Amino acid sequence: MEAPLPNLTPSEFARPESAGDLTPFLKILLRGRTLSRDESRAAFSEIITGSAHHAEMGAFLALLARRVPTVDELTGAALVMRQHAQAIPSSICSEEILDTAGTGGAPKSFNVSTLAAIIAGSDGTYVAKAGNRSRTGRGSAEVLQSLGVCIDASIEVQRRCLEEGYVTFCFAPKHHPAARHAMSVRKALGFPTIFNLLGPLTNPARARRQAIGVYDRAFVPLIAQVLRELGAVRAVVYHGLDGLDEVTTGASTLVAEVSQNAAGGGVRVFETTPELMGVARVEALSVAPHSVEEAAELFVAVLENRAPLAATELALVNAAAALVAAGRADDLREGVARARMLVASGASRATLSTLVTLSNQV
Repeated sequence: MEAPLPNLTPSEFARPESAGDLTPFLKILLRGRTLSRDESRAAFSEIITGSAHHAEMGAFLALLARRVPTVDELTGAALVMRQHAQAIPSSICSEEILDTAGTGGAPKSFNVSTLAAIIAGSDGTYVAKAGNRSRTGRGSAEVLQSLGVCIDASIEVQRRCLEEGYVTFCFAPKHHPAARHAMSVRKALGFPTIFNLLGPLTNPARARRQAIGVYDRAFVPLIAQVLRELGAVRAVVYHGLDGLDEVTTGASTLVAEVSQNAAGGGVRVFETTPELMGVARVEALSVAPHSVEEAAELFVAVLENRAPLAATELALVNAAAALVAAGRADDLREGVARARMLVASGASRATLSTLVTLSNQV
């Protein structure tokens, strides 16, 4: 028999409803229930539009962070974020566009998801790589900027980068200005919130192919199911079992593949190893840079075939996930072989140079 629920509305706490009021949703969460998709959309609409009070917003995000969100909660929130995003209009069909943005929130090796975007782009895949600055000071935005990419390019320039150079960088603050309403609360909380999961689900180019690394293994099947709900054509979601939010070379990796044409609901979950992918088992964090300058140098070294083995292999397995999501490889082992060929040919280095040039054209 369930314990009686506490009275959440004693008369001395009663107050009239107001615009942006999250109290109805807080009461649902406090009672141990989950939000429906419509309830999640309604709550996040108040947050994203700046109507919600910061105290209620903090309580709401903290309550959600106590557990893994449901598919409906995350899907509802993602739909709101997508609705308010500054989109990149282009002639490229969204079914052909790939994103390799991950959640962050895990120990950092180096910028392998960004490398994966460049390598996939060099294979003729249209890539809209979403990203932001990092607490480490060497996230995708900082490293690409250090390499000469204009990370704050206009929407029109981003469109040209995508259509003419196959790769564009989507700087999060430019495309999700409404998210600023939650930023101070997120920083004050000091732990990951549902917004860390939402970032990769709200690509401004409406990418329907995705390779997403997540910071906790519990999110692998969840993100895959949400991507299916959001209409992903093909996606690969993964968590390194050594703790990385990447496909790893130091341990096994938990993977969920999403395909609209697959049996069993379109999601397949499995574990893979470096050996199964055709790479050496090497410690992924052994090449972690300590500055944006070191990160940028390692980035270029991989593309120029002169990086340490650990860096090269880690970049290749993550590029393989991107190539599988793009439909350029049937599995991760084939993706590794294809990525190795693209890097060795110089095509990937040329793609980075093209991005630098196009992103700086007014």
